[in-house]
Parts: sequence; C-alpha cells; structure tokens
Amino acid sequence: MSIQELYTEAQALSSSKLRDEIVQQLYDQSRQLCKEGISYTKTKQDTRTEKLDSIFTSPIFGFPIMITMLGVLFYLTIAGANIPSSMLAELFGWIEGQITSFFHAIHAPDWLHGVLVLGLYRGTTWVISVMLPPMAIFFPAFALLENYGYLPRVAFNMDRLFKRVGAHGKQSLTMAMGFGCNAAAVISTRIIESPRERMLAILTNNFVPCNGRWGTLILLASLFMAANFTGGLKSLVTTGVIVGIVLFGIIVTFFVSWVLSKTALKGIPTHYTLELPPYRKPKILDTVIRSSLTKSWSVLMRAVKVAAPAAILTWVFANIYIGDTSILMYAVNFLDPFGKILGLDGYIMMAFILGLPANEIVLPILLMGYLSTGSLTEVDNLVDLKQIFLDHGWTWLTALNMMLFSLLHYPCGTTLLNIYKETKSKKWTFLAFLIPTVIAILIPFVITQTVRMLGLV
Repeated sequence: MSIQELYTEAQALSSSKLRDEIVQQLYDQSRQLCKEGISYTKTKQDTRTEKLDSIFTSPIFGFPIMITMLGVLFYLTIAGANIPSSMLAELFGWIEGQITSFFHAIHAPDWLHGVLVLGLYRGTTWVISVMLPPMAIFFPAFALLENYGYLPRVAFNMDRLFKRVGAHGKQSLTMAMGFGCNAAAVISTRIIESPRERMLAILTNNFVPCNGRWGTLILLASLFMAANFTGGLKSLVTTGVIVGIVLFGIIVTFFVSWVLSKTALKGIPTHYTLELPPYRKPKILDTVIRSSLTKSWSVLMRAVKVAAPAAILTWVFANIYIGDTSILMYAVNFLDPFGKILGLDGYIMMAFILGLPANEIVLPILLMGYLSTGSLTEVDNLVDLKQIFLDHGWTWLTALNMMLFSLLHYPCGTTLLNIYKETKSKKWTFLAFLIPTVIAILIPFVITQTVRMLGLV
C-alpha cells in the first residue's frame, strides 16, 4: 500500500478509531514476532485462564456477571451484618448504663454527662456498631475477589464504557476503592497518569457510596422499600434496591464524566494497556485477616475521629436555647421549606449539614432532632425506628429521596481535604463540592415534583 493510500485511509478514520487501529496493529505485529521466534507449550493453567476470560470479559456475559457479583457481595454484607450490629448495639448500651451509673455515683454535673456520654459516647458507638460488621464482611470479600484476579477483569470490561465518556479505564479501580472510602479512593487516583483523566476520577468518585453511607442506604431500603417482605426475601429485596442505587450512581458518574470531558476537561482519552494476571487461588485466611485488621480498622478509626467532634457539636447545639428554642431547632425551621421542596424536611437537611465531617453521623443526628432529646438517642428495634420516621410524615418518597441525596451529595470533610491535597487547587476542590451538591438537589426535586404531580403520594 502506497503512502498516499495510507494517508487517505487514515483520513477516513476518526482519531479514536485510528488510535485503536494503531494499537491493534502493534499488538498483532508483536504477537506474530513472538510466534515466529518463541516456541512454548500451553499449561493447564493457561488454558483455564483463557476459558474463564472468554466468559468474564465477554461483551455478552461480562456485565451481567459483574452485576451478579456485586449483588452477591451486597447480599452477604446486608444479611451477615444484621446480627453482629444488634449485638454490638446491645453491648454498647449496657456499657453506657454502667458509665451513667458511675457518673451518678461521683455526682458529675449533667452537662458533663451529656457531652461525654449522650454526645461523644453514643455518637462514636453508633458509628462502630453500624460500620464495623459490614466492613468486616465487605472488605475481606472484596479482597478475595482481588486476590483471585477478578478485579482486573472488571477494569477491562469497564474500560470500554469509560473510554466512551472520555475517561480512563483505571477509573474503575478507583471507583471500586470508593466503595470502602472515598477519601482513600481520591488518593488511589494517582495510578492514572493523565492529569485530565485523573481529575475526572477525583471529581466523580463521590457518586460511589462509601462505607459511611451504607448504613443509611441499607436501613432505609430495609424499612421502606422491603417493608412488605420478611426473612431472606427481605434481605434479597433490600439487596436489589441497593444494587439499583449503586448502578444509578455509576450512571451519574458516566454522565458527569462525559459532560466534563466535553467542557471543563476537554481532551482525548489515553489508552489503557492492562496485563490480565492469571487466576489464582486466594490465601483466604491471610486475606481476611489483612483486610479486617488494616482496611476495616483504618477506615473505622478515621470515621470515629471525625464523628466524635460532630457528636459533641450536635449535643451542644441541641442543648443551648435562645428563648424557648434550641439552636438546632432554629436551623431546622430555617431549612424546612427548602427540604420540603426536595421531598425531605429541615431535620434531614440539618443532619446532612452537621454530618459533613462524616457521613456515618447523619442518621444519629436525624434521630436526635426527631426525638428532641438533646442527645444521640438509642432505639430498641427497627419497628420503633420506622415509627419515628412515620410520625414525622415519612413516606416511601421521603426514604427514596434521602437515599438519593445520601448517594449524590457533597463529599465528607476528609475526602474534601484529600482532594485539596491531591489537586493543590481551591477551584477544583470547590467544584468537587459543588457538582455533586447541585445534582443531589436537582434529582430529588424532579422526582418529588413528578410524583406529586402524578398523585402517587
């Protein structure tokens, strides 16, 4: 083929197709050279890997298998965490009784008991009892998939979609990290070499629900979306709702990435060359212990450190009165009209604002406001908890909007701090706050107005 013919053919190809063609030609030439110069015999492991890859990376079966794996992982987390969470809550409740008795015995002032026990202790123990059991299941199970060699196949499958929206295939790996902690996921974007594509990953990682939001999502899905089911079927329905919420977050990630790649972060996506490792039998005991002790413990400690000051601040706001109304209630009354427009209320909006340091504290703050006790209130069972919500006018629409707002709203304080450290830019840090906030307002607003217009609530 002459140079002129090659030039004509190149002009006929789009820039994206031309890059793909060049990469494919390089790969074919390299494979041909290796075939001519190297002789080798396939082992049983090579044959097994190729057969599995033909299924796991298949354009037909790859994505259904991914969604199924995600559902199984969430089901194990949801079904397995209920009993340990209840046991921890009972244990912490008993310890609280002993601590309260001690404070009474030494005649400690009520304000000291309020700050340390009703604020600090209840806030941090709620976080531990809600977060620790799911993390102790989710992180080891996720690590086992990584150990087995499945996660690189997920990245390979997702690369096709990310390239279409102008992002990088490695963003799927940082997205997976976000399921545990968005703050850690922001740091993990360092694996993306292109500054433009790394910024895309940083700005959109928040749309993956972190561990701090799992408690709220699972609880509301169980109480309202799966309310008419019992036993294993209830866990199954809850899992389906959670998978749907996660998939919606991923769709928003793609959409925002596409918009940014066409506007503020224009550019050509770089190629993602990924060597798929062989499948291997994971070291189960080592993986479980390492994930439990390192990942679970480090995320839990971060959550406790930021949740403890928020718990104290909440108690202070709820117990300082101006006239006959607390500071917390002034804020709630101010935010209530805006919250109603979104299908929420002032209590929910205030809980999210005070929960900026850590998403884990949102639900305890909300309960404290509803019960007007001035403390982070303990609830004996889920029936009591649902009744509290119903008494304050909740419907399935309120639960859905809170789940969506929790999924989409601004990153927590730690994540924002990490974004600033990684970007060294106040502008991009502000955009990382602004973009999800606007989306978190718009989507519940549209859903609420549509549902009310159709008379479904």
